[in-house]
Amino acid sequence: MSQEFPPVYPLFDKSEFILTGNSYVNQYITQVSLTKVPDAGLIIEHCSDWLFEQRQSENNYKTYRSELTTFLHWCFDVASLSPIQLTRKDISRYISYCEKPPEQLIGYFNVAQFKQDKALDERVPNAQWRPFVGKKQYGEKQPYVLSDNALKTKIAILSSFYGYLSSEEYTERNPAQLWLKHSRFAINHKYVKNEDDNNHAFTKLQWSYVVSTVNNMAEHEPEKHQRSLFLINLMYCCYLRISEISARAGFSPMMSQFRQDSHIQTWYFHVPFSKSGKARNIAVSKSLLKSLTQYRAYLGLTDLPSITEQHPLFTRHKAAAHGREAGQISANLGIRQIRDELDKIIGLAADKALEDGFEQDSLLMRKLTAHNIRHTGITHDININQRPLSHVQADAGHESIDTTSQYLHTTQIERHQSAANKPLDHI
Repeated sequence: MSQEFPPVYPLFDKSEFILTGNSYVNQYITQVSLTKVPDAGLIIEHCSDWLFEQRQSENNYKTYRSELTTFLHWCFDVASLSPIQLTRKDISRYISYCEKPPEQLIGYFNVAQFKQDKALDERVPNAQWRPFVGKKQYGEKQPYVLSDNALKTKIAILSSFYGYLSSEEYTERNPAQLWLKHSRFAINHKYVKNEDDNNHAFTKLQWSYVVSTVNNMAEHEPEKHQRSLFLINLMYCCYLRISEISARAGFSPMMSQFRQDSHIQTWYFHVPFSKSGKARNIAVSKSLLKSLTQYRAYLGLTDLPSITEQHPLFTRHKAAAHGREAGQISANLGIRQIRDELDKIIGLAADKALEDGFEQDSLLMRKLTAHNIRHTGITHDININQRPLSHVQADAGHESIDTTSQYLHTTQIERHQSAANKPLDHI
């Protein structure tokens, strides 16, 4: 019996399955990437990460998941455009589509997007699922209606998603917000600029607690936390995103990503494919190289890796329980494992800060996540280590120097001090 599929693929399963992916969805996205939207796979990764952050609220998760699925269906299947290519006019086209969707995409009862196929022992798209849900009255189908409240919710979710993409430096525009600004809802819409914790860096004091905490952990439980120490050092020194050092379909991070330039004998860390869609080489400091040597010595490896070395960048403490690498102890860590480990370290550092009387710092630290480590590395390199903006831009993988410049923090006193002795000429 052949597998039946719905006319539109659901893209995101329940929160417990969101980071493991689905083979049927992967095949569909691969085809979209090859024929229509080259960055479709990266978009799905971003969506999965964002949805995973919503997992604590089941209602939010379900609502966001449904909207992203419908939106990406329109982007991939109807418009053949990446979300980051869309303009305000494209959002208008999308809304028109949602106001009058094709009849075959309207269901009249709620069903699960995926179901467990017992024969195949895997999650499969539910053939009965539809992206739009209509109403019946006295058993008769009613014309599909998108209410103003539903439309405002739809746009709010998309605007929030574009905000996430912006924090991940994947796009600099928010067409959903632009549409809202020029819509009939604009009169009653007040824009409030919220502080986005994703763009915050740890202060010097807060970061000192993270560093001292992970060093103490590595000293007292090296079998567990030598890995933690090197993970923190690598994330901070190279401004990495979790996805750039975690295993996923088609990518297994290796020690051999540390490479030496044969001409000038300097070391760099190679990121073959980041969420910006481009490869980059990140300059490696002497302190990070020392940390790498110490970590490798603990693992029983040579001081530095060769270009052909196949040892995983981060190995598990115990064998993988399921998935492609079930039973393997040398398997790489996935996004969830790395995020959980970093969040644990930050939480313990916040506990120590509170114990020492820094209540406000402890409270702020608990709002920060692994992604803030990237912002901290960039901020400290520019403002404390005084690295040139162009150098930081290249290592961070920023498209524009303007993005890097946003990390440049100067106080009014510092600006007056630097201006105090300026000459009128340089003759």
